[in-house]
Amino acid sequence: MTLTRREIVDLLAQHGLRPGRALGQNFVVDPNTVRRVARLAEVGPGDQVVEIGAGLGSLTLALLETGARVTAVEVDRGLVPVLRSVLKARRGDQPTARVVEADARILDWSALLGAGQWTLVANLPYNVATPLIIDLLEGVPAIARMLVMTQREVGERLAAHPGQAAYGSVSVKVEYWATAAVIGHVPPTVFYPRPKVESALVAIARRPTPAVPTTVVSYERLSEVVRAGFAHRRKMLRRALEGTVAAEAFDAAGVDPRARAEELDVRAWGRLAAWTPSSPTPS
Repeated sequence: MTLTRREIVDLLAQHGLRPGRALGQNFVVDPNTVRRVARLAEVGPGDQVVEIGAGLGSLTLALLETGARVTAVEVDRGLVPVLRSVLKARRGDQPTARVVEADARILDWSALLGAGQWTLVANLPYNVATPLIIDLLEGVPAIARMLVMTQREVGERLAAHPGQAAYGSVSVKVEYWATAAVIGHVPPTVFYPRPKVESALVAIARRPTPAVPTTVVSYERLSEVVRAGFAHRRKMLRRALEGTVAAEAFDAAGVDPRARAEELDVRAWGRLAAWTPSSPTPS
């Protein structure tokens, strides 16, 4: 059984704790919401799940109810002993989560996860969601799937496609590594304290191989070109990429130099980034 709003408020008061603004702490206080998240994560008995920002354990308990094996990461040292006590009290003799006190941004993920594939399920603070997800896609291949809850604007940016208003350099990076989609929304009323914005549930599935093979162009070069293009997103690409991509690259890559950054998908960016004076037309 997971935690209600009253139980969470009482737990914080009993231990002299308050949600930390610097850590972006907004606890989910609705049992139906955390069970919905666990269901949408599509995890079950024996699956390896890592949760970032476990807080007081509402989502952790819902994930454990599925039978998954959960590693709960929490950076707030004041919350960690309370989290452990909540899991022990609620689970009794049933398997509980492995609780790790650590900052997910500097964690040794290889040492923590070991072998096998993992699913990340998390209610992520708005201020760290984007860089953390990109870091995990770039450097932690053991995490094969993610279901993250974050600010709606952030979630839409992660899952945006060419031509959409939210589409940007982050969207291209996600598209390079994975497929992503917003699969639900969460109102502010299910959080304590209540945020001023709606949240989105974003499902991310890692591709077996990057959308643009490294034999075509390196990820570093692709990122450089994408960053330059979106730095001046209102300009036509021939101007935005001046000094970064040669004028001849547009014809060779099949990209209209009058296009703007938000019109190109990751493969078009890859063709532009791959062009060199001696290279054949990228496919």
